[in-house]
Amino acid sequence: MKVFSRLTAVAAIFAALFAGAGTALAELGQPTPWQLGLQEAATPVMADIIAFHTFLLWIISAITAFVLVLLLIIILRFNARANPTPSRTTHNTPIEILWTIVPVIILAAIAVPSFRLLFLQLEVPKPDLTVKVTGKQWFWSYSYPDSKFEFDSLMVPEKDLKPGQLRLLAVDNEMVVPVNKVVHVLVTGADVIHSFACFTANVRNCAARTTPSCR
Repeated sequence: MKVFSRLTAVAAIFAALFAGAGTALAELGQPTPWQLGLQEAATPVMADIIAFHTFLLWIISAITAFVLVLLLIIILRFNARANPTPSRTTHNTPIEILWTIVPVIILAAIAVPSFRLLFLQLEVPKPDLTVKVTGKQWFWSYSYPDSKFEFDSLMVPEKDLKPGQLRLLAVDNEMVVPVNKVVHVLVTGADVIHSFACFTANVRNCAARTTPSCR
């Protein structure tokens, strides 16, 4: 795991360099112009997921570059004009051993941190609050089963955005969660398949707000 941590640290340094001077750490949950990579993690598990994502990105990039180089070599050296008399070689033992062993090593390097993340995600803390999120075609519905409280959350049209509100992220009714508490989010879809992410644009911590969900 030390090797994995070092590789992800190096990858993060390169990512910061490629991002340029205009890239800054985003406020939690909010994207910034020219931002590279995923948004800042709120939990240690998500931080590990981001590190694993970066690690996989470098592996995929290396494989893609290697295959591209091989294709270019084949195009330039083994076309009919450059190589009018092609070789009839059908087997090459060293190459066959390499293309069997190298993928196994790559998959093993991916599997170790992957299984570690799976075990970490199995340790779910006891929730202080449960929120049921139902994805509709163009909006979300939030329900707090413990408080019998439910509301709809619709995206704010671009023409109605106020200063500080983010386009395509700001909503008219924000999801409200308590500060420093474990929130269990149950996600389902009413009509189409949805994915769900909590952005600070539509999720508000209720530090001093009295609502049924913050008691």
